[in-house]
Amino acid sequence: MAGPTTTAERGERQQGSSGLPLVRRLRNRRFRRTVILALCVLLLGSGSVWLLYGSPWLRVRHVSVSGTAVLTPEQVLEVADVPVGAPMVSVDTDGIEARLRRKLPRIDVVDVVRSWPRGIGLKVIERTPVLLIEKGGKFTEVDRKGVRFATVSQAPKGVPALELSLPRSGSATASLRRFGTERLVREAVEIARAIPAAVRRDTGTIKVRSYDDISLELGGGRIVEWGSAENGAAKARTLTALLKAASGARHFDVSVPTAPASSAS
Repeated sequence: MAGPTTTAERGERQQGSSGLPLVRRLRNRRFRRTVILALCVLLLGSGSVWLLYGSPWLRVRHVSVSGTAVLTPEQVLEVADVPVGAPMVSVDTDGIEARLRRKLPRIDVVDVVRSWPRGIGLKVIERTPVLLIEKGGKFTEVDRKGVRFATVSQAPKGVPALELSLPRSGSATASLRRFGTERLVREAVEIARAIPAAVRRDTGTIKVRSYDDISLELGGGRIVEWGSAENGAAKARTLTALLKAASGARHFDVSVPTAPASSAS
């Protein structure tokens, strides 16, 4: 005859009869939730991929160009060769930017932007010439960074021309050997950048004889002895004041900006 059931025995029977099925049920629920969550993520990812690459709503339909001055929008569009009809997300913006800078050196900065949902924008900043190098009746435009970016048949207005007048004897010869022609051209570019805008428009020629013997030929036959490209900002301020104070002078010397001079001849 079985004795009375103890509390421990009743606990063991309950665990055996209902504990294990409860654990299984909890595990099954978690598994189902995991499967459902994975399916949702998969569907969402597939839908996103289709939306970006397969749907007709996010494809390139129009391309715009802004910022051109000398270049035409048609030239930029032709070189950019944006794939109209392709998915927006697949457009290689970096490749387009590199191609435009390589094939159109007049472009200084270009930004290719996606204008969702269907547009591509080409934002261009062109190089501006500060100096011209004449050769064979043509003019090579040089920007403020010293980049020779275009050759044109007609000189742009308000841009001074470079004249290299380098003697083959004396101290100038030593200057040429030391610095080289390209360095002297860069010095002329630095001076062209430093000249006040109003003076630059009136400057016909920047004449380079040596590193520290550079002059400006202004309209009306006026001459400015600039010296080297050093202290450009101070020389520009001094020249502006000197032109106002001695408006009738024909010769100005700002090579030492703290001791300027002017004369009628």
